[in-house]
Amino acid sequence: QVQLVESGGGLVQAGGSLRLSCAASGPTFSSYAMGWFRQAPGKEREFVAAIRWSLGDTFYADSVKGRFTISRDNAKNTVYLQMNSLKPEDTALYYCASKTTYGSTFLRRSNEYAAWGQGTQVTVSS
Repeated sequence: QVQLVESGGGLVQAGGSLRLSCAASGPTFSSYAMGWFRQAPGKEREFVAAIRWSLGDTFYADSVKGRFTISRDNAKNTVYLQMNSLKPEDTALYYCASKTTYGSTFLRRSNEYAAWGQGTQVTVSS
């Protein structure tokens, strides 16, 4: 089980950009994929993006496709989320998570991820 620490959140105006980082420690090799989720008050936690450690395959929610980019640096055990063209509806607490179970079928489901970071707040003003 890895330990995850997010950073890079903040306040930005609509149309701006932010880059989130997720530093992982421990047995990263046991993680099949890393994902980013977000949760706003009154809403359920939703999938944002995911990446498979070994091959680097990426997956995105339709709402962020073309605006967000997930990447990883295996040597540094770090996952990034580059967020461009931010919108007010992107405002949420963003979580990094580790999926240890094999398979990409359920990458979008939060209950497939065993380890979670503490979250980093992203606020986009209009």
